[in-house]
Order: sequence, then C-alpha cells, then structure tokens
Amino acid sequence: MSEEKKIQDEMEDVETVQPEEEKASAEEEDNSGEAKKAKSEGSDTGEKQEEDSTEQKSKTSFFGKKKEKKDKKDQQIADLTDRLQRTMAEFDNYRKRTEKEKASMYIIGAKEIIEKILPVVDNFERGLATAQEGDAFADGMKMIYKQMMTILDDLGVKAIEAVGQPFDPNYHNAVMHVEDESLGENVVAEELQKGYTYKDFVIRHSMVKVAN
Repeated sequence: MSEEKKIQDEMEDVETVQPEEEKASAEEEDNSGEAKKAKSEGSDTGEKQEEDSTEQKSKTSFFGKKKEKKDKKDQQIADLTDRLQRTMAEFDNYRKRTEKEKASMYIIGAKEIIEKILPVVDNFERGLATAQEGDAFADGMKMIYKQMMTILDDLGVKAIEAVGQPFDPNYHNAVMHVEDESLGENVVAEELQKGYTYKDFVIRHSMVKVAN
C-alpha cells in the first residue's frame, strides 16, 4: 500500500507542476503579444507623426510660396504706382512749361506788332496837333485815332504817365535835364515821346525832360 500511495503522490505532483508551466508559458505568450502590439502601435505612431510632419511641411511650403507670390505682386503694384506718379508729375511740369512758353511767345508776338503800330499812332498825334479846329477832315482823323486807341486799350496797351510824375528809369528815358523851380527835383518836366506798356511789360519808354 505504501508504494501505491507513493506513486499516486508523484502523479499529483506532476499534475501540479504542469499547470504552473502552462501558466508561465501563457504569461510569456501574453507578454510577447503585448510587446508586439506596443511595437506595432509605436510604428503606427511614428508613421503618423512622419505623415503629419510631411503635411505640415507641405502646408508651410504652400503658404510660403503664396506669401512670396503676394509680396512680389505688391512690389509690382508699388513700382507701377511710382512710375505713374512720376509720369503724371513730368506731364504736369511739361504742361505748365508749355503754357508758359506759349504765353511768352504770344506776348513777344504782340509786342512786336504793337511796336510797329506805335509810330503810326505818333504820326496821328503829330498831324492832329497841327490840324485846325472845324476842319472836317481833321475831325474824321480824330475819330479814327480815337477808335484805334480804344482798340489798343482793350488789348492791354496803356500810355505811360510822365509829365509831373517822379522820374522812374523803369518807365522813363531821360534825354535832357532842365532847370525849373516850379517842379521838384527829378520830376518829369516835359514828354518828348509817349511811352506805352502792354500787360505790365514796357513796350517803349517815355522820352522825357527831367527837372534838376
């Protein structure tokens, strides 16, 4: 009986050890599976991070190019605006210069014509100064002379005041000095030839005598 009991105890020990070995093997398999799962998850996470990084880089590159393109467009607009402003300023200066030149040419042309008309006016005045009163021909010449002077006045031609005025070299040309106690010093005593201005420009200086 003791041998049978001994064999029975050994068999029970074997059965007890076998489940423990199976349990250890199962735990080892579980640990191996968890490791593989963690490794797989790590690999997936790395791939996802790499994809996110690539996508972010792509977005950054896209927006960077867009910004660069926008900056280039703004620079072109600024350059064109500057060129337009410069062109407008140059054109405005050209317009003003042209208008000034045209006005100067007009004044120069008008002065030349008036200078040629003034001797005719002088002859009219000399002839009328010697005409007799009541002469019909002289009265007709006076009417023509008056009409001509009215036209010259409308054009801006004015006679320079001389007699009794202080001598002004800008308007008067002194050709003689006289002693006259009734007049002050440097006062025009007599006008020998009438002077004229055209739009504040002297066409001809008055030829005068000046009192000392």
